[in-house]
Amino acid sequence: MTAQREIRLNAFDMACVGHIQQGLWTHPRDRALDYLSLDHWMDLARLLERGLFDGLFLADVLGVYDVHGGSQDAAVRHGVQIPLLDPMLLVPAMAAVTRHLGFGVTVNLAWEPPALLARRFSTLDHLTRGRIGWNIVTGYLDSAARAMGLDRQMAHDDRYGMADEFMGVVYRLWEESWAADAVKRDKASGVYADAARVSRIRHDGRQYRLDAPHLVEPSPQRTPVLYQAGASDRGRQFAATHAECVFINGGPKPHVAALVADLRKRAAGRPIRAFMGATLIVGRTTAEARDRLEEYRRHVSVEAALVHASASLGIDLAAFGMDDELPTTSEAIRSNVEALRAAAPRATKRALVDRMILGSRQPPIVGSVEDVAEALIGWVEDADIDGFNLSRTVIPECLEDVVTLLVPALQERGRYKRGYAPGTYREKLFGTGPRLVAPHPAAAVAR
Repeated sequence: MTAQREIRLNAFDMACVGHIQQGLWTHPRDRALDYLSLDHWMDLARLLERGLFDGLFLADVLGVYDVHGGSQDAAVRHGVQIPLLDPMLLVPAMAAVTRHLGFGVTVNLAWEPPALLARRFSTLDHLTRGRIGWNIVTGYLDSAARAMGLDRQMAHDDRYGMADEFMGVVYRLWEESWAADAVKRDKASGVYADAARVSRIRHDGRQYRLDAPHLVEPSPQRTPVLYQAGASDRGRQFAATHAECVFINGGPKPHVAALVADLRKRAAGRPIRAFMGATLIVGRTTAEARDRLEEYRRHVSVEAALVHASASLGIDLAAFGMDDELPTTSEAIRSNVEALRAAAPRATKRALVDRMILGSRQPPIVGSVEDVAEALIGWVEDADIDGFNLSRTVIPECLEDVVTLLVPALQERGRYKRGYAPGTYREKLFGTGPRLVAPHPAAAVAR
């Protein structure tokens, strides 16, 4: 008998007031306004570890959402991912109050020198004892490019070309610069590290130049666990080469299944964990869940949702009537445009708004704990996904419901772990060693 696949869960959050479900920060029980407090983030980490979550997936952007109406005003007014903290600075505090929870942090490589990004992730890998992951993004906001002194971002596919070169450089810093036996820590001889076993990394490429050793000694994983969220054709090519975990937007089940199948085929046998974005409203009964949905809907901001959608689609939705056909190309998140087309017969603004049940393009899964458990199992079986990135609605109650109601129901069905596996984030996710192995390209330069 084939063993049933265990479902993996990440919480999907952002260091801001309004993340995915726009407007719910106004709910009287929501605690998103506490995002400036370390206690808020430490309490969240403790809750997730109690629920045996694999990780906390932290999103990030480096620009303001100013596509809708050509202005940033609505984003600022509604708190749509602005103001926004640096997510990397939250991780040490959360790691200090947990032992197993992983942290997948979004960092945009487009504006980072490889040496600095490599040092920060190595630092976090040491401080978390091997529990750090990197969600690799190339950016999609022209406002971020302007913040960095440019007029606009690179074209979509060119960004991935730049990212391929960037990854080759950081792999060499993490995996090649320090030999496994370089560090001696020998007090008697006064030798901390064998200089002959520490190499300068020299690179002279199209986008990057480097002539330096990595400044941090080898960390538990060396290369962090690699996440990637691009689902365009070029994004899937990049993911098949580099990613260990892929974040997929929801949509019609056949569409998601086809994306996952294509990713696994392109990876040619290299293991990939596929996480689908999901929003859950779990009740002890179906009626309780539906009542909560209606309660939440009273706090949704459609304008804020359109601000967010305009930026991620790269389309000024304020310029379109409700029944106008929306453009089918974009230099922003191209896969979001493809998902919009797949979700409705005609990609119109009305079709988009109709899907914004809780202030986002992601329709929630609503029902009794038994119904939601079976719905998640159905996604795993029918679309071949490994788990879910759960976006918050009203925080912390949405995650408390998952921990206290849904997790036990999944455990009873043999679909969720009853304890953490030992080791690093990578070891917990894949049951292998702490470092990347062939055929991953990082393994080709490892020493």
